[in-house]
Amino acid sequence: MTVIRPIAASDEAAWRALWRAYLDFYGKTDLPPAHTDRLFAGLMKGEPYFAFVAEKDGAVIGFVHGLPHPSTWSETGYCYLEDLYVDKAARGSGAGRALINAVYDEAKRRNLSRVYWHTDHGNETARKLYDKVATLSDFVHYRMD
Repeated sequence: MTVIRPIAASDEAAWRALWRAYLDFYGKTDLPPAHTDRLFAGLMKGEPYFAFVAEKDGAVIGFVHGLPHPSTWSETGYCYLEDLYVDKAARGSGAGRALINAVYDEAKRRNLSRVYWHTDHGNETARKLYDKVATLSDFVHYRMD
């Protein structure tokens, strides 16, 4: 059975391995190690973002990061589900859906009015799940790097 729980300091090694796999998936190989160090420290504080892990048989098999923020269109704010990753061997186990639900539950607890996220257009495996749990937005994503 998969257990979803808040991330803990004892999860650091497993989280780092999954984080590396997630960055590799998106081709983000240039992220400095100091950034990963700061991110994990911030996840431990729970501010400005929060994190949950999926654990099965004592092993961490996935994580999700949420970033609550104010919105000009909402009195209560939104939650950006920024990162979601489940180990390849555990995909299809329900861990991804459970991690998304944990973010929904946390957003409700914080009285936030929306949870949203982005994914790569070609991320077909994840999009099969996302199409079941959320509504695909008509918005087009632009950015300036």
